[in-house]
Amino acid sequence: MSSTEQTPAPRPARLTAAAAFVALEGLALVAGGVYMLVMGVVGSPESSQQAETGGLTLIVLALLPLLAARGLLHRRRWSRGPAFVTQIMALPVAWTLLRSQGGFIPAGIALAGVAVTALVMLFHPTTTDALGLRPGARDA
Repeated sequence: MSSTEQTPAPRPARLTAAAAFVALEGLALVAGGVYMLVMGVVGSPESSQQAETGGLTLIVLALLPLLAARGLLHRRRWSRGPAFVTQIMALPVAWTLLRSQGGFIPAGIALAGVAVTALVMLFHPTTTDALGLRPGARDA
């Protein structure tokens, strides 16, 4: 390695954790989509076409947080925007789950906790610096 090349600083733990939370949400969307697809095919929903379309939609929507998580791991500046949007979209879903009954309430608590924690980590100065989004921060 020449003297002009610099070894990149290690990825901050907060950035890694934010990427993990965002990826977890993406994987949850994939799981929900696959479940809806399977139930639309082998189950007896009111409308199999609606279940299958909903399942495919969830799987496609999962691409946003999964790509954002990958971008965060690779310190791509663009990745914070989609990760932020994912968290903002998760909050009304969590609120709806919290206002329902039964087993949906713990799911709402978990989703709200993940979304708020990820938002805090995404806007932490360490994360912002690692992504090169602050004046004087290193280039990503």
